[in-house]
Amino acid sequence: MKCIRIEHPDQFDYLVNKATSESNEVFVLFFGREDPKTNLSWCPDCVIADPKVRKAITTVPDSMLLEVPVDRKSDTRSLSNVYRTRGDTNVERIPTLVRWTEAGPSKSRLIEDECTEEAVLRYVKETTSCNSTTGL
Repeated sequence: MKCIRIEHPDQFDYLVNKATSESNEVFVLFFGREDPKTNLSWCPDCVIADPKVRKAITTVPDSMLLEVPVDRKSDTRSLSNVYRTRGDTNVERIPTLVRWTEAGPSKSRLIEDECTEEAVLRYVKETTSCNSTTGL
């Protein structure tokens, strides 16, 4: 699994397009940015979901994980958050895991406490191109 961090919203389209042109197995994870003092996300659900998401995605050959940190100040509850207001991301809560292809994001996604180990493994398996396209 290759990981790419999208530090700024201005990089989002370029890096997503680049990733989907290189791999058919791209996942985007929106999560709370790490606190520099603790090196942990300010979002407790994100701390719990992160290892589960990574573990599931590593089971997919040639997969890519695009990490999209959300600052506490511009948290997804803010009506002005760019990832909330974009039609293709529409992130209202974090963590949010979305499968992405050259055609755009999948219709299905995992949000917040839906990111259990079983649910993430099932989502990854159901949405990868080598298994099924039912999630797209």
